[in-house]
Amino acid sequence: MKTKVFIDGSEGTTGLRIHERFSKRDDVEILSISPELRKDPAERKRLINASDISFLCLPDAAAIEAVSLCDNPDTIIIDTSTAHRTAPGWAYGFPELSYEHRENIKNGKRIAVPGCYASGFIGLAYPLIKGGILKEDYPVSIFAVSGYSGGGKKLIASYEEEGRDKKYDSARMYAWGQTHKHLKEMKEVTGLEREPLFCPMTTNYHSGMIVQVPLYTELLEQKKTPEEIHEYLTDYYKNEPFIRVMPFGADVEAGGALYSDACAGWDGMEIFVTGNEERIIIASRFDNLGKGASGAAMQCMNIVLGCDESKGLNL
Repeated sequence: MKTKVFIDGSEGTTGLRIHERFSKRDDVEILSISPELRKDPAERKRLINASDISFLCLPDAAAIEAVSLCDNPDTIIIDTSTAHRTAPGWAYGFPELSYEHRENIKNGKRIAVPGCYASGFIGLAYPLIKGGILKEDYPVSIFAVSGYSGGGKKLIASYEEEGRDKKYDSARMYAWGQTHKHLKEMKEVTGLEREPLFCPMTTNYHSGMIVQVPLYTELLEQKKTPEEIHEYLTDYYKNEPFIRVMPFGADVEAGGALYSDACAGWDGMEIFVTGNEERIIIASRFDNLGKGASGAAMQCMNIVLGCDESKGLNL
């Protein structure tokens, strides 16, 4: 029997990508909503409760409303918004972090998909904190760059419109006020005592991102060399096909530079470690629309269904 799936918010960037991924699967029946009823609560409620799995690809307030419409105890909700990522009773959709994370997704009825920047940071910081290498009170800084698709339909239109403003030819640095919506999950999921200092930017390409975290070795709970950090992360993710810890020195072999769109269209995450005895850089590279959004949502669904986690994904 096919799994009945409803995508609430199927016209948004993430919703469209999830819908595209289902086009290659024969084990899913998509419950479609008429365009004129996309915002009709009664029709949305009917479809949510008729589904086995509902994906929410909505702004936060609409996602909260959608959850309130669900009264079918068997319907599983996978929310791609920010609304429930730190909410009690919701599984955090990053299964590679720990056995408990994967089991919570497998057995949960409510699953929150991580934010794209948050995925890149948490994939780096969570293992180091769990292993007692990075202290919970470490003053963390994050420097990240993403393709413009991470900004949603309005920003995409600004970059892609004919005769666009020339300012979009250069890097767009934003979130100066340190209120970015991913900061809360960055802090709470990793167990940090304070929110990181976060400096993101978007620039003139569609998708792909790099998230970088610089570390002073003398401030670590356990002082480590770059090689030792690399060895630790390699072992931590050794059985995870979605996470590739790249060979030590891969950045040097690439000419000392990493390009942030190199993983566009791929649904995994690469991790790099470089630096020296005093300062280390750890970085993640992935597709903000893949492991950072729709790909992660699909992986969570595959875990729920008990099928190969990579089904319908590009690894």
